[in-house]
Amino acid sequence: MAKPKIATTSLAGCFGCHMSLLDIDERILELVELVEFDKSPVDDIKNFTGRCAIGLVEGGCCNEHNVDVLREFRRHCDILISVGDCATMGGIPALRNTVPLRECLDEAFVNGPSVHNPDGKYPDDPEIPLILDKVYPAHEVVKIDYFLPGCPPTADTLWEALVALLNDKPVELPYQLVKYD
Repeated sequence: MAKPKIATTSLAGCFGCHMSLLDIDERILELVELVEFDKSPVDDIKNFTGRCAIGLVEGGCCNEHNVDVLREFRRHCDILISVGDCATMGGIPALRNTVPLRECLDEAFVNGPSVHNPDGKYPDDPEIPLILDKVYPAHEVVKIDYFLPGCPPTADTLWEALVALLNDKPVELPYQLVKYD
């Protein structure tokens, strides 16, 4: 019998949630006995090879590429999980939501203290994804099935959620795994 597949991605975030996944330490050996990693930086597979049981998404959406990747994950994954504060709420990247986009671009590319841009032009190479008006949490772009808060969520939180889902059990995380008093 084929193992269920897991895919992971990082959008507008810091990759800390992937580091938390790696922090399950020796349990990673148990995890690879239960699943096959598909599209993920964990195994460096760049494209989906088939349907995935679970998709883990860290980071919010700050540009059109993030939106495209997130929509692709929704299409390929039976269960989609927002992992970490950036995916669930926008996190630190969403701090730019308090400033109009034009002002952000001016500061970054024209008026910033270390910027030398005599033409006053924004980068416009077609390879650069279009920046969105704000940073969106994942659930504002696609349907999300589960939310794992934290910056990043602990390795134990990720482990408990994955093991429950892989064993067709409800995800019932104890208070200490989802609250940070």
